[in-house]
Amino acid sequence: MTGVSKLTSLEEAVRRFVPDGCTVVLGAGLEALIPFACGYEIVRQKRRGLTLVAPISDMLFDVLIGAGAVERVIAAWVGNVSEGSGHNFRRAVEHSEPNRIQVVDHSNLTLALALHAAALGVPYLPARTALGTDLLASNPHVQPMVCPFTGDRLVGVEALRPDVAVLAVQRADVEGNAHVIGNLGVVKDAARAAGTVVLLAEEIVASEVIREEPNRTLVPGFLVSAVVHAPRGCHPSPCYGYYDRDHEFFHHYHAVSRTREGFLAWLDEWVLSVSDHEDYLRRLSG
Repeated sequence: MTGVSKLTSLEEAVRRFVPDGCTVVLGAGLEALIPFACGYEIVRQKRRGLTLVAPISDMLFDVLIGAGAVERVIAAWVGNVSEGSGHNFRRAVEHSEPNRIQVVDHSNLTLALALHAAALGVPYLPARTALGTDLLASNPHVQPMVCPFTGDRLVGVEALRPDVAVLAVQRADVEGNAHVIGNLGVVKDAARAAGTVVLLAEEIVASEVIREEPNRTLVPGFLVSAVVHAPRGCHPSPCYGYYDRDHEFFHHYHAVSRTREGFLAWLDEWVLSVSDHEDYLRRLSG
């Protein structure tokens, strides 16, 4: 029996599930499966005061910061993987341009542990990672502790429960059951830690196709609130099995975003003057 369809447009998904001031995971697959299409739609809908969460977001966080959508970043790294620094990120941190942002530092592992703790429903997880690092001084959610059983020095990583996780997947059915292929990153834990899950799927397939490979069904439909059909929704980041990383797009963005004026011109060309994701794909093909 077929359940209720959760298929919706990208515009409607952002309108309903990504309000001002929310904490949102945007990029759970490390350098792949970054939901750029959703980030661009967030900018078009002029969201403000967001807290962004991801271990690595490539240039997507930089775009959102430059657009003035961000109040806080919880991440292991922000920038442009193929180039280095994110110019908007640096301008915001160093000069409060276009607005001041707060940065909560994590390592890839401590951020993964924070989401895993929330996925398990526990307040924190103990670990040995980050001992002797400045994370213990800069991040109040990563604290030194002593094991009650052995007396060993450990680090307690507080659970992180985002309001919404926007997850890019290769394929999903209309009920939200989804296959994730390739590097899994923190996709599984983000789906279970967040209050709401929105999927951006390269393909919408029959439920029978999902059931044929249950080992790949890392996102079960009962966790999902909305499914968006968004082919090339991760561009310019890669989507394993569908398309590679668009290196030239990243190079171009890094060059033009070196100045605030250059970034605003890029933002107008690729986001603000683009009506929707389909229009973006038409412009890209040109």
